[in-house]
Amino acid sequence: MYYGLDIGGTKIELAIFDTQLQLQDKWRLSTPRQDYAAFMAALAEQIEKADKLCGERGTVGIALPGVIKADGTVISSNLPCLNQHRVAHDLAQLLDRTVAIGNDCRCFALSEAALGVGKDYSRVLGIILGTGTGGGLCIEGKLYLGANRLAGEFGHQAVSARVVQKHRLALYQCGCGLVGCCETYVSGTGLGRLYRDIAGQNGDTFEWLCALRQQDPMAILTFTTYMDVLGSVMASQILATDPDIIVLGGGLSEVDEILAALPAATQAHLFDGVSLPQFKVAEFGSASGVRGAALLGHGLDAGISYEA
Repeated sequence: MYYGLDIGGTKIELAIFDTQLQLQDKWRLSTPRQDYAAFMAALAEQIEKADKLCGERGTVGIALPGVIKADGTVISSNLPCLNQHRVAHDLAQLLDRTVAIGNDCRCFALSEAALGVGKDYSRVLGIILGTGTGGGLCIEGKLYLGANRLAGEFGHQAVSARVVQKHRLALYQCGCGLVGCCETYVSGTGLGRLYRDIAGQNGDTFEWLCALRQQDPMAILTFTTYMDVLGSVMASQILATDPDIIVLGGGLSEVDEILAALPAATQAHLFDGVSLPQFKVAEFGSASGVRGAALLGHGLDAGISYEA
């Protein structure tokens, strides 16, 4: 059996897949956020529970937010207790088995490239537009990670100066320590911030969407601005990676208005002769992260596993 664990800021999901990678069972528990020992003990307990249910020791793969360095050290995580720890290495010692680990956005991309809407394409770029923003590039069904395991961290690239100037955008401080990162504009959090700045009132992404569908002028202006920023970000990724398909996940991928406007918004930032890749919504949706983690543990993607 193959176990995938998707580590979120509030919940941990564990899913069990059979040898054909069909889902057999899954459950969730609250994420221990402050104490590393408690976090590790919770993971070990859930994996041992899965072993008892399956009657065997399954393989283990973990997807979590943040950057995972080449030596397995977790940095820039939104889970404070994990920072500067080698999570997979330490869990492998506890479990006495190999543990694979990957960034949640990269696991999302792997899941969709190997088993989802990208499985018939050579170069698959997975992009999550959720509370945060990030992605991953798969080539022939394998993750491209880069020397520092940073490939796909486009959320921390600077937003286009041309777009900032055109819309007179404020430069927002990002949690990574930089200013003006793409994530601070195109994530769900960023869209809500844009709406508040433009409308001059309190409101989040949900309230913006309700106002947009009621044809509120400030919501429409926010949408126009957001799509121009998002289009420039997508165009940059196309020029950098030249994918066959872009697979979208996260809450904003479920907003029909954004999906409908995305091709034209992206094309506006590309020079003549550049053809757009296909844009598709993820087949497995929010389950792609945990499925991608199971794929890592299964060994379909090598290079980021840590042995006991």
